[in-house]
Amino acid sequence: MPTSPPVPMLDVDLQPGKPPILRADSTGDAVSWAAEHRDAVRAVVAEHGSVLVRGLGLADQAGTAAVFRRLAAGLMTEKEAFASRRTYADGVYSSSKWPPHQPMCMHHELSYTLEFPGLMLFACLSAPDVGGATALADAPTVLGALPTDLVERFLREGWLLTRNYNEEIGASLTDAFGSEARGAVESYCRAAAIEFEWQPDGGLRTWQRRSAVVRHPVTGRRCWFNQIAFLNEWTLAPEIREYLVDIYGADGLPFNTRYGNGAPIGEDTVQLLNEVYQSHTVREPWQAGDLTLVDNVRTAHSREPYEGPREVLVAMADAVRLADCSPTVEVITR
Repeated sequence: MPTSPPVPMLDVDLQPGKPPILRADSTGDAVSWAAEHRDAVRAVVAEHGSVLVRGLGLADQAGTAAVFRRLAAGLMTEKEAFASRRTYADGVYSSSKWPPHQPMCMHHELSYTLEFPGLMLFACLSAPDVGGATALADAPTVLGALPTDLVERFLREGWLLTRNYNEEIGASLTDAFGSEARGAVESYCRAAAIEFEWQPDGGLRTWQRRSAVVRHPVTGRRCWFNQIAFLNEWTLAPEIREYLVDIYGADGLPFNTRYGNGAPIGEDTVQLLNEVYQSHTVREPWQAGDLTLVDNVRTAHSREPYEGPREVLVAMADAVRLADCSPTVEVITR
């Protein structure tokens, strides 16, 4: 019987404190290089959880989108966004709009949804003058470093994401649900196991409980997979948190996280989570033209503060269902 040709080996640079780095010789044709080396690049991601490809010379949106499509099984349309993005092409976005001086701490993209990307792709078209790295952390390692009693509580209860949508701050209904029509929003929420309540002023409040730990759909390894720290009030800069609480009240923040039973998560716990992430973070400053692929279940990512213009394109791909990852808390759809 005919056999498939072997996947060519790529020379990957592995250094402490840095993600795996692959230096590509694309001879000016990044799309052809991506098509030829797709399986080898994906094999590196499967082995290490991520890879930074340097030397492709990505310089424009159209060429980057073509490279994304060569490397991914299928690009996803983002739903339930927490911040607005610019759409460049189907499934190709800008990075989330977030103040440059504020960090976006470690998280797994869309880990509060029932279907999330298995693969994240990031391409740097313009590198900032200072900072701005997309840093990474290995989720099984982070899980193993967390206190046992804390992990056991999250295994039992999961985590709760609360959101408040209004016309003044945060993601809009259209950003999150693709429509402002109440009927469409309610249908989405029911199908996605999201509890909801319309407010007297027309705003929307939602709650959704999810597992904090899942098993990788391919390897079966347990991963700390959530956005508990990133979307918690105590990760916000103190002056921003105080302002938002003063304007909207403690229950009116654009987003917040709690234990799965609804109990608040203390500032000390959020600080602990961020410290564990930080102690297991790897980073490499962006250079213009770089491409990074990240296994979204195995590897958390962040965005560090920066100065100067920064343009990073993002794609979410290879959809994974929560139901296929052995969730530890029950999700009920109505």
